[in-house]
Amino acid sequence: MKNFRESILSLITETSANLPSDVRAAIAKAIGQEDPLSQAGLCMSTISVNIDMAVDNISPICQDTGMPTFFIHTPRGVDQLQMKQDIEAAVADASITGKLRPNAVDAFSGKNSGNNLGLHFPVIHFDPWDKEHIEVKLILKGGGCENKNIQYSLPAEIPALGSANRDLDGVRKCILHAVYQAQGQGCSPGFIGVGIGGDRTSGFDLAKHQLLRQVDDRNTDTELDALEQEILQKANTLEIGPMGFGGKTTLLGCKIGKSHRVPASFYVSVAYNCWAYRRLGVLIDPETGSINHWQYREADEIKRMAQGEGMPLTGKEVRLKAPVTEEEIRRLKVGDVVLIDGAMHTGRDAFHHYVMHHDLPAHLDTEGGILFHCGPVVLKNSDGTYRVTAAGPTTSSREEPYQADVIKKLGLRAIIGKGGMGPKTLAGLQEHGAVYLNAIGGAAQYYARCIEKVTGVDFLEEMGVPEAMWHLQVNSFPAIVTMDSHGNSLHSKVDEESFRQLGTFAAV
Repeated sequence: MKNFRESILSLITETSANLPSDVRAAIAKAIGQEDPLSQAGLCMSTISVNIDMAVDNISPICQDTGMPTFFIHTPRGVDQLQMKQDIEAAVADASITGKLRPNAVDAFSGKNSGNNLGLHFPVIHFDPWDKEHIEVKLILKGGGCENKNIQYSLPAEIPALGSANRDLDGVRKCILHAVYQAQGQGCSPGFIGVGIGGDRTSGFDLAKHQLLRQVDDRNTDTELDALEQEILQKANTLEIGPMGFGGKTTLLGCKIGKSHRVPASFYVSVAYNCWAYRRLGVLIDPETGSINHWQYREADEIKRMAQGEGMPLTGKEVRLKAPVTEEEIRRLKVGDVVLIDGAMHTGRDAFHHYVMHHDLPAHLDTEGGILFHCGPVVLKNSDGTYRVTAAGPTTSSREEPYQADVIKKLGLRAIIGKGGMGPKTLAGLQEHGAVYLNAIGGAAQYYARCIEKVTGVDFLEEMGVPEAMWHLQVNSFPAIVTMDSHGNSLHSKVDEESFRQLGTFAAV
């Protein structure tokens, strides 16, 4: 199959940059349900613009291209070992050209392989079938939504919902809680795949396989079909909304499968997927390796998604330029839209851990600075400089143990991320005069165009591209104040209100 490697590279490129038809339709419907002037409406408008930009630029919709996961059906006689080698070569090719962010790191050292290849990375599932062609499906599922996957072992006590037994009602409670706990950290509005039964491993495998179904299909099991519709309806009354800002659309799809289990175990496994639901498939000729047909692509799909300008300027935005003063920060309040000009630094998990145990290099001055929770896709230019091709926020909650201390130590005035942070950070913002700014999760192309240049980088060799401290020059970089320096948090408010609504679903 001389063309197989190139076919896989095409599949990776398209999956990373171009959402499938059914996902586009679901997002378009969600856009129409939100008030365009609300925070949820601004979020959905930004998402729609970002979708178009990714296609135009042939670049990742979201900078976090996750752990590439392939689901492959093969007929008799196909050389699966050669296919695996070709897939790995295509993954490495896609990493070099920026279609995939290098995400494969050693489990303990965190050392990045640089090419998305490592132990059990990427994930490749082979299954035989009796058809003559090869089918390859690919899911790129980012770490933010992967971290919101959850598994329940019944019977159990479910927060707000009470006792969940080994029955359909118990399963219902688990799924509703799974949607609640994702909040904005999983880049809502999202999709969920659910696996009922199996063991701990096969349960999650079944849940992820549900994400291969069409968004608008109907379950052939009438009992599960009714549950899917019920979950979709009730989840959208939680008013978690896009990015956890509140709003009418929290969940865009729910797919449920079941498998036999042993008597001692009853697992409900939920795979959460963000709005950037990147999955495509191809049918391949086993003789040539060429693509014969694309799956999840419809002739009448919505080609252009943008229904607004993203975050349109109203004249009420607040301009921030580092170094930012405490006085400027204290004037901000939850709900304000800010536009950032000037210097910005990225810093994620490895960076925060480093700062807790070491001082930064002497040449770095972060006093009054702005820290962006971001692992960008960065390519090197021929002259040795760098350019950012995708740069959206990562989930901030992972930095909760460190953030207040890092703010104090580095003299920071603003943290940018997604999904909000907890009480320790909120207290730190209040004490030290800083704010948390929520950028739109997944909008990697929208934010990349705000980055005028890369002015430098630290810890690249030690931490790898996603975790390095990149120094950026930005222009009109938009974000929303969701945690201010006066102890107010939009995230806490939405969490409390959605938890209260969740409790109304306790009864059968």
